[in-house]
Amino acid sequence: MIRCTVFGASGFIGQALTRALVSAGYEVYTPGRDERPDPALDLGHVFYCIGMTADFRSRPFDTVRAHVSLLSNLLEHYRFQSMLYLSSTRVYAGADFTDEGVPLIVNPNDSSDLYNLSKLTGEAICLHSGRPNCRVARLSNVVGFDPHTHNFYAALVREALSGGILLQSASSSEKDYILLSDAVKLLVHIGLQGHAPIYNVASGVNLTHERWCDALSRVTGCTVGFTPNAREYRFPLIDIGRIRREFGFTPVPVLEGVPDLVEEFRKYLNQ
Repeated sequence: MIRCTVFGASGFIGQALTRALVSAGYEVYTPGRDERPDPALDLGHVFYCIGMTADFRSRPFDTVRAHVSLLSNLLEHYRFQSMLYLSSTRVYAGADFTDEGVPLIVNPNDSSDLYNLSKLTGEAICLHSGRPNCRVARLSNVVGFDPHTHNFYAALVREALSGGILLQSASSSEKDYILLSDAVKLLVHIGLQGHAPIYNVASGVNLTHERWCDALSRVTGCTVGFTPNAREYRFPLIDIGRIRREFGFTPVPVLEGVPDLVEEFRKYLNQ
């Protein structure tokens, strides 16, 4: 039986990925947060899902440990068949193009770039460690039910279920989202069969805040309010040519998942 190891299996992506691998018949090892595997153990196909999100600015040392230090230790001391490191499409902030080979811009003077710098360092050590079959997946904004998340779409769903959304940013703000089910399928393909060093895992379609609000209003009947002169946030379209060519990927439209997403949050909030 083929062995897979998922680091960060208790997280949003890690949990879903573990379920998918188990369902597909793989032997899946999920080390705990503070567990260090036996270096003599062959970890098989490794999926590195450990990462920081919204609180990275207040926890800089934890961020570097999660994105770089633990990964570096695995690459240096452990046996495995392949390694897939989960990075983020946030690294394209400020870039004119978003194909996987484009040069990227970071600024150590900007506290927001600590996230990007640490992710890119993780990518670099993964790709240049001298170990074969190491790959990177740059994940877009993954949409699925997660009761612990405080990201944009989850905040909107909670507001919609309370009766009204008050949008704090411009309705024309936009970025890429991908459904959790699509993201997990791609991660399995990339981790076990990928040939390129880096893959964008995204839908290739930007959704505006206005479209999110319209979809939630239709499903919940909530009101939608807009803050005057709110700041606009625009992210470049993510190039998904590589996953289209290699895996025949066609994304499911993200807003088709809104009814199920709302129902999951409704059940959780009514407990």
